[in-house]
Amino acid sequence: MSISALSPIRFLECVSGFLQVIFLIGLLLLLFKAAQHYLRRQWLLRALYQFPSPPSHWLFGHCLQFKVDEELRWILRYLEKFPGAFLHWIWGSHVFIKVCDPDYMKVILGRADPKASLYRFLTPWLGHGLFFLNGDEWFQHRRLLTPAFHYDILKPYVGIMADSVQVMLEKWEQIACQDITLEIFHPISLMMLDTIMKYAFSYQGSVQLDRSSQAYLQAVSDLNNLVTSRMKNVFLHNDIIYNLTSHSRRTNSACQIAHEHTDRVVKLRKAQLQDNKSMKKLRGKRCLDFLDILLLSRMDDGSSLSDKALRAEVDSLMFGGHDTPASGISWVFYALATHPDHQQRCREEVQSLLGDGSPITWDHLHQMPYTTMCIKEALRLYPPIPSVGRKLSTPVTFPDGRSLPKGITVLLHFYALHHNPKVWPNPEVFDPSRFAMNSVQHSHAFLPFSGGSRNCIGKHLAMNVLKVAVALTLLRFELLPDPSRVPIPTQQLVLKSKNGIYLHLRKLQ
Repeated sequence: MSISALSPIRFLECVSGFLQVIFLIGLLLLLFKAAQHYLRRQWLLRALYQFPSPPSHWLFGHCLQFKVDEELRWILRYLEKFPGAFLHWIWGSHVFIKVCDPDYMKVILGRADPKASLYRFLTPWLGHGLFFLNGDEWFQHRRLLTPAFHYDILKPYVGIMADSVQVMLEKWEQIACQDITLEIFHPISLMMLDTIMKYAFSYQGSVQLDRSSQAYLQAVSDLNNLVTSRMKNVFLHNDIIYNLTSHSRRTNSACQIAHEHTDRVVKLRKAQLQDNKSMKKLRGKRCLDFLDILLLSRMDDGSSLSDKALRAEVDSLMFGGHDTPASGISWVFYALATHPDHQQRCREEVQSLLGDGSPITWDHLHQMPYTTMCIKEALRLYPPIPSVGRKLSTPVTFPDGRSLPKGITVLLHFYALHHNPKVWPNPEVFDPSRFAMNSVQHSHAFLPFSGGSRNCIGKHLAMNVLKVAVALTLLRFELLPDPSRVPIPTQQLVLKSKNGIYLHLRKLQ
C-alpha cells in the first residue's frame, strides 16, 4: 500500500524535475542568444560607425517603422538626408547597407562578390543557375549562354515579338469597346511569356491562347509574394521554422507547378531531337536559341550540363525573361498614360515610321529616339529590378574614404538611386530630356538592368520588346490613367504595384 501510494508522488517529482531541467536549458539558450545578439550588434556598430542610420530600435531594428509594402516610401523619405548609403536594420543584430549613390554602385558592381545569402530562398524554385552561381562556374555559364542574346539572334525575332504583342492588342480591342479599366500587368505578363517561349525555346503554339499557361503565371505570382515575404521576415529565415509554416507548403506547391511547366518545354524539345535528321538540322542552324545552346553545350571539362543544371537555367530564363520585361512595359504604359503630351509625341514618331501599315522591323527600333527617351525615363522612375544584394567577400573602401568589412550585405538599391535628388534633379518629374543625345550622366546613375559583369544577360532583348510593345500599342490605343486607382509601387523580386496597374484604353480611329 505504501509503495502504491508513493508512486504518484514520485512520478510528480520526476516530472517536476524534468520540467526544471527543460526550463534551465531554455534559460541558458536564451541567455546565450542574448549574449550572441549583444556581441554581434556591438561589432556591427563599431564596424559600420561611418555610415548613418535612421533612428532604429535596438531589438526590432527598423521593422516597426513601416509596413512591409511601404518600404519604398520609407527609403525615399531618407534619401535627401542620406544620399550616399545608410543602414537598414532588419533586426537588432542583422543589418544591410542600402547604397543609392552612383560612385558606390560603381565600386560594388566592379567587384566579384557573391549574391546575398537571402537569394538562397529562391533556389528551391530557380535552382543554381546563372542568377546564383559565382566564380569560375558563373563565368562558364555566362560565356555559354551569351550567344543566345546576340544581335544576330535578336534581329529575326522582332517579327515574332510583334506577333505576340498583336495578339494581346486584339484582346484589348474587345475590352476597349466596353469602356472599362483594365489591369494591364497580367495580360502583359502573358504576352511576355508567349514571347520568351518562342524566342528562347522555339515554341510553336500561342501561350496567350492556351489556358494551361495561366497556372504557371499564377505560380510565379505566388512565388514572388512568398519569397519576398520570407526575405522581409527574419523569423522565417530559419529553414526549420519555415518548413513548419503554411508558407512553406504553398511555396512547394507553386514550385511544383512552375517546374512542371519548364519540364514540359524541355521534354518537348528533347523529343523533337530524338532522330538523327533533326539533330543534324539543329547543329546546322546558323543561330541557336537558348534551349538549343543548353542541349548542345559542353563545359570546359567536356561534360554536358546535368539535368539539374539544365532545369535551373530554363527556370531562371523563363522567370526573368517574362516577369522583368512585363514589369517594365506595364510601368512604361502607366508613365505614358499619366503624361499625355509625351505619349502623343511618341505616337507621332511611331506613325511616321509605321503609319502606312508597314510591319515593324529591327531597323525601326533604332529610328525612335524620342520614344526611347520616354522608355528610359519611365525605367528610371520605375526600374523593373528595384535592388540586388551582394555579400562582401573582401573589405571594400569607397571613393569618399568610408569602408566596409568582409561579410557585410550590401543592397544596391536602384529604385533609390533613380530617385536620388543628388543624382537626378527633381527626380519625381517625368522628363525624357534627361536621356537626350547631348545629356551627360554618371556611368552608374541609370541602372534599370543592373550593371557590371553581372548585369542582366537579356537587357537588349528587354529593350527591344519594350520598343515593339510601346510602338504597336500607341498605334492602336490612347492610354489613359484611372484616377480612382493610382498604383502604389512595391518592392518584390521585380517592381510591382500593391493595388495593380489600371488603365483606360481608347481605341484610335
